[in-house]
Amino acid sequence: MPKYGKPITLAITGASGSAYGLRLLQTLLEAKRRVYLLLSRPGQMVIKMETGLDLPNTPTDIQTYLSRHFRAGEGQLRVFGREQWTAPVASGSNPPEAMVVCPCTTSTLSSIACGASNNLLERAADVMLKEQRKLILVVRETPFSAIHLENMLKLARLGVVVMPACPGFYNQPQTIDEIVDFMVARILDQLVIEHRLTPRWGEG
Repeated sequence: MPKYGKPITLAITGASGSAYGLRLLQTLLEAKRRVYLLLSRPGQMVIKMETGLDLPNTPTDIQTYLSRHFRAGEGQLRVFGREQWTAPVASGSNPPEAMVVCPCTTSTLSSIACGASNNLLERAADVMLKEQRKLILVVRETPFSAIHLENMLKLARLGVVVMPACPGFYNQPQTIDEIVDFMVARILDQLVIEHRLTPRWGEG
């Protein structure tokens, strides 16, 4: 029996809401899933700005740091460079089970919608589209322009799951962590990963 479940790619871009991406990373690792992490430069900057987490500069050092921070198992988390074209996610011959961009900038949304592959993140998303694997975009922007909406509609018609970061409040959250968990729970539902982050509607 494999030690970890099928790999899931998580990309964190420079949109506000880095807590969503980090919490998702934590829950995926706790669920014993292998994670391929792609981190944009603006994403790393926003993580420091919003959470105080000062990540190292190289993918190898980031991998070591986050593995310790989230107590990942050996080989469970892999971090790839922005132009590391030898990474598994760069080829349709070895695609992960799913990919989540969380949070997703509208710039990244645009690049994915037009099929650009200017970096590993964009190429990984392009692979998911062509291989018809699950791709989830947690878009974080407001208000949306017509360009943003057209890009989302284009991708939704291709089967992409577009999930704007819109947490609900019917559970009466008392902390920011509970607001974050609401959104992360919805992402995990899309990935069909069991969790107990939030009560479900109708279950008290």
